[in-house]
Amino acid sequence: MKFKVPESYNNYTIREIFQELKFPKKALHELNMSKDITINDNAAKLTDKVETGDNVFVPNPEDKSNYLPSYRLANIMYEDDDLAIVKKPKGVKTHPNDLKESNTLMNHLIYTMDTDYVEPIHRLDQETVGLLIVAKNPIMKKILDRMLEDNHINRIYKAHVKSLLPIKPQTINKPIGKDKFHPNKRRISTTGQAAITHILDSKMIKEGVCEVDLKLDTGRTHQIRVHLADLGYPVLGDPLYGDSTLRKLKLNSHQIDFTHPLTKERISVSLDDTKK
Repeated sequence: MKFKVPESYNNYTIREIFQELKFPKKALHELNMSKDITINDNAAKLTDKVETGDNVFVPNPEDKSNYLPSYRLANIMYEDDDLAIVKKPKGVKTHPNDLKESNTLMNHLIYTMDTDYVEPIHRLDQETVGLLIVAKNPIMKKILDRMLEDNHINRIYKAHVKSLLPIKPQTINKPIGKDKFHPNKRRISTTGQAAITHILDSKMIKEGVCEVDLKLDTGRTHQIRVHLADLGYPVLGDPLYGDSTLRKLKLNSHQIDFTHPLTKERISVSLDDTKK
């Protein structure tokens, strides 16, 4: 992993940078054992201070992803040395459940990108189209996992629901657990995991159909679908939580934006970018 030190990290030690990013203590200890860390191509230690503009190199663990290449190109919306934002097509799983599978997004990415390591930071349902973040090395994976957990990555979704009127902005804070009667479904459950969905805005796009903008604080399986169905507005085309007989789910992961943890640049990618 290489990065140029931004002004916000001026006079930090390398250790302090990773501590501010809440890098796991065990992983930081392992990094401390490395003799390959450099600052401006000079041998360095985690306790060495850096200045704005310094070029820092920290070796990545030699981990590799075990995904088979699909020999199909993935749609990459943003990419740098450490992470990417990609567009998942409808009907494609985020990752394989069996390592013999070769037709998931991760299989497409391991074929498309020049890296032996690619892992998702979050997941999308198979029928959901849209944007997803992946890490290209184990260090960035740990950093982005914590950023997602701390709600420092904004994920905006759009859903079409059946409604006669716009739906007012609100926060849905209801835990979600497994449905013991239907193994593929989830349900609102007091014993489930915390799940928070924000309805940011909505508008009528035609008679009886409302487009809803949503933001996730958590990422439970089927979270948006369960929460909207519980409100009485199941996503159109949803056979699990609505009355659709077709798998034409009108839900997409529309926008992702966050501050890059190393460069401190703001990254913002939208599905609208593909229309330009």
